[in-house]
Amino acid sequence: MGDATIPGAAVAIERTGAGARVVLSGDLSLVGVETIFTRLGEITGPGPIVVDGTGVSAFDTSGAWAIATLRRRLAAEGVEVRIEGLAPARAGLLETVEKSLPPDPVAPPATNGLIRWLEAFGTDVVTAWSTFTELLGLFGAVIVRVGEAFIHPSRLRFTSIVFHMQSAGLAAVPIASLMAFLIGVVLAYMGAVQLRQFGAEIFVVDLIAIAVLRELGILLTAIIVAGRSASAFTASIGSMKMREEIDAMRTLGLDPIRILVVPRVLALLIVLPLLGVVADLTGLLGGGVMAWLTLGVSPEMFIERLSDNIPVEHYLVGLIKAPFFALVIGLIGCHHGLKVEGNAESLGSLTSSSVVLAIFMVIVLDAIFAIFFATVGL
Repeated sequence: MGDATIPGAAVAIERTGAGARVVLSGDLSLVGVETIFTRLGEITGPGPIVVDGTGVSAFDTSGAWAIATLRRRLAAEGVEVRIEGLAPARAGLLETVEKSLPPDPVAPPATNGLIRWLEAFGTDVVTAWSTFTELLGLFGAVIVRVGEAFIHPSRLRFTSIVFHMQSAGLAAVPIASLMAFLIGVVLAYMGAVQLRQFGAEIFVVDLIAIAVLRELGILLTAIIVAGRSASAFTASIGSMKMREEIDAMRTLGLDPIRILVVPRVLALLIVLPLLGVVADLTGLLGGGVMAWLTLGVSPEMFIERLSDNIPVEHYLVGLIKAPFFALVIGLIGCHHGLKVEGNAESLGSLTSSSVVLAIFMVIVLDAIFAIFFATVGL
């Protein structure tokens, strides 16, 4: 049917009934492999294809690759390809190249949406269980290190604890205070709008106190700390993991859990209850100011109502949650930092994941505590 000629090489295609005969001649080497490959790509079935290499004067892996690719393509279409006229050495080279070709990609079996959803759900469940067991193991390791520190106080890194108390606690006071103040303002305003309809404006004090002391003060503070500290812990430990500093610590006989994890967790255990107290005070302050401005509830009346009608149990219910929130936030932040691999994508992904998981677990714990305290009558 036609010839494709390049310096030193030629491809002639002759149709023979249902099939075709491909006559190769000249230099089938790297020099003309592109043209040879293009010409061979035009060959289609339906009948058997005979490739005649009698006239080939030079043959290397490039020519063998072109012929092997032709045979694989046509074989996938169900077309028989026979090779004739190649010297034994060249036929052996062709066979070697064919064996070296990468396998054809296999299309994944088609699945419906339900199967894909079930697969994704199962993967998420396994991942969640794995994360839970790893966090439980890290918690046990922290307990062991803290117990050792009570026996040998010199093993406790007080400087590191104070540093993380400053960065995770003192630095968070402004934003936590502002957030709690505004929450108190919003509660007082919304409560005033509703209670004024029934002439029960004075009960806005009870609304503010119970909401802030039991739930919103410590809950929103923990969410802020989770966003700040969980991400900071993951990023700092993860960057050390990327630079292989943690491996170097282990090589030197230093324990990364004792040096990196324990100070951060202990710092949060100390500062989060204190931040909760600050948030409670500023939340009550914001609610009192708004109640004074909108309802005329004087500060003296607000304080008197607060002391006479709000038992201390409401404050203790909120304060009891703080250490548990702190423990969860610290463990998640450090755990995700230790899981970082040697690339920036892993660091960014795990930093985001640590914040999301920490906030989620704080809300879950708060719900569990709410059910527990309601059950025991607090």
